[in-house]
Amino acid sequence: MRKKLQPDQLRDFLNEKAWQYNNKNFIEFDPISIPHRFSLKQDIEIAAFFAATLAWGQRVTIINKCNELLNMMDNRPYDFLSNHQSNDLKPFLKFKHRTFNATDTLYFIESLSVFYKTHTSLEEAFVQNLDLTQPAATDVFLIEQALIQFNKLFFSLPDVPQRTRKHVSTPARKSACKRLNMFLRWMVRQDACGVDFGIWKKISPSQLVCPCDVHVERVARKLKLISRKGMDWQTAMELTTNLRKLNAADPVLYDFALFGVGVMER
Repeated sequence: MRKKLQPDQLRDFLNEKAWQYNNKNFIEFDPISIPHRFSLKQDIEIAAFFAATLAWGQRVTIINKCNELLNMMDNRPYDFLSNHQSNDLKPFLKFKHRTFNATDTLYFIESLSVFYKTHTSLEEAFVQNLDLTQPAATDVFLIEQALIQFNKLFFSLPDVPQRTRKHVSTPARKSACKRLNMFLRWMVRQDACGVDFGIWKKISPSQLVCPCDVHVERVARKLKLISRKGMDWQTAMELTTNLRKLNAADPVLYDFALFGVGVMER
């Protein structure tokens, strides 16, 4: 990877690595294993949203904390959000994962509960008020708009804890939005490999933005897919733009390649 690859060589390399890691063996040791425990659409997206939100640190710890959180919901997150009583919230006062604490947990539960009272899928929080008629290949800013809109909606309840805002990123603050982009990949992408769910149909895989963690960033820079200094929203867009040149229909497929090489092949 020290020598710059030609476009065809780069595409072949990334395709090989993507299909090496994009398989069901990937699921067990990744936070995506959390939503794979469920079959109901709402349970999947709620579990996935919490798993993506808590996805920083060691993967074993992330999975354990997600399981702890969902156990407090009797492993029926949609039913819990729809029907819980105030006394049912007491166990969450003890929940903590790194800087995500009880205050954050309770606000997440409240915000999601309010949303699901009037909507059947969390997808609507990302796509309502957006123009989805634009050709997928040219509407490269749709996800930016979707993430900004979601952030505003999620924090639209009265008396939002200021500290909780840091746990849901937005391009409006120049964040690369790694965890939300990962969540969208899980919900939107679909293929025969069975890792991503593909249960959301209003966003096209071609419109997704690549999640950028330290492993993806490191490998992408070695492959000359990123030249911009630092990691912010524009860097994530630069990476995704270059990945679209290799696979316009499914650029975020290469998240598997970049992450897999970064973690497994140091």
